[in-house]
Amino acid sequence: MTPLMHAAYKGKLDMCKLLLRHGADVNCHQHEHGYTALMFAALSGNKDITWVMLEAGAETDVVNSVGRTAAQMAAFVGQHDCVTIINNFFPREKLDYYTKPQGLDKEPKLPPKLAGPLHKIITTTNLHPVKIVMLINENPLLAEEAALNKCYKVMDLICEKCMKQRDMNEVLAMKMHYISCIFQKCINFLKDRENKLDTLIKSLLKGRASDGFPVYQEKIIRESIRKFPYCEATLLQQLVRSIAPVEIGSDPTAFSVLTQAITGQVGFVDVEFCTTCGEKGASKRCSVCKMVIYCDQTCQKTHWFAHKKICKNLKDIYEKQQLEAAKAKSEEENSKYIKTETVILVSRKRKDQLY
Repeated sequence: MTPLMHAAYKGKLDMCKLLLRHGADVNCHQHEHGYTALMFAALSGNKDITWVMLEAGAETDVVNSVGRTAAQMAAFVGQHDCVTIINNFFPREKLDYYTKPQGLDKEPKLPPKLAGPLHKIITTTNLHPVKIVMLINENPLLAEEAALNKCYKVMDLICEKCMKQRDMNEVLAMKMHYISCIFQKCINFLKDRENKLDTLIKSLLKGRASDGFPVYQEKIIRESIRKFPYCEATLLQQLVRSIAPVEIGSDPTAFSVLTQAITGQVGFVDVEFCTTCGEKGASKRCSVCKMVIYCDQTCQKTHWFAHKKICKNLKDIYEKQQLEAAKAKSEEENSKYIKTETVILVSRKRKDQLY
């Protein structure tokens, strides 16, 4: 077991970075059971260390003595966040290929300055359309029509490459196509509207009057799936079978189905997601209705224009649920008390009979 493997397993991020800077082999296979540093990082459940190993060039398809990859080992011990990071990782070198002129091209398909911001979006594990638009909006290099034009074309090229290579990767192809569709939607809004992407974010968050469900967001995700150019793809057929029979506004949503297919995130994990951007682990509830959750104040402010219309209704629902829960708890306690009293009476009766 190398020092890097040991540091990865113990969750020592700084030590891992130090060892990698000094030339530690991230793909060393000398462990007696064939484990790699990435496997130990995934088993530890440390997302940051898993990411560092991947950035350092860790191979994701190496198997150990029991024939399991790092992602499979992480899934086996319930480290689903690490599984998601590994499955969604896209090496920067593959993107940098498009920053250099190829063949007869005089200019690269992707300006080098866009490679970093684009790579950040490609490797994100949060596919919520609002989150992707936010990532674009916060970077001045990306939030321009010309830049997004180049980016979505590169996404389409990567998608095509994933489908036409020998070891076809339908999951990555679908992810690239989906991001490309979001980019194209951003381009349309940058062309037509003055306040740029803020209007798109509001359109994605706007809910219908009856229950606040974001219909436009659902339609965009369904449309992007429908536009996937490779109709024979097994993944596309699975997505269509899962989504097509479901009415808009019912479960499962197109976003939840797509997320589970691409990132592998399991739906039964008890965790909260931000109502605005879909970020995992959100914890800040609306102080009035206690029903919707946000990851920070920015997301709460962004969503307020839509939420304020249904906040009072949600508050009434929450209070009703609390009353029902309190009533059920009271009935359960009364039931336990009656059972206890019955047992005591029966035992006393038996004692009286004995004497």
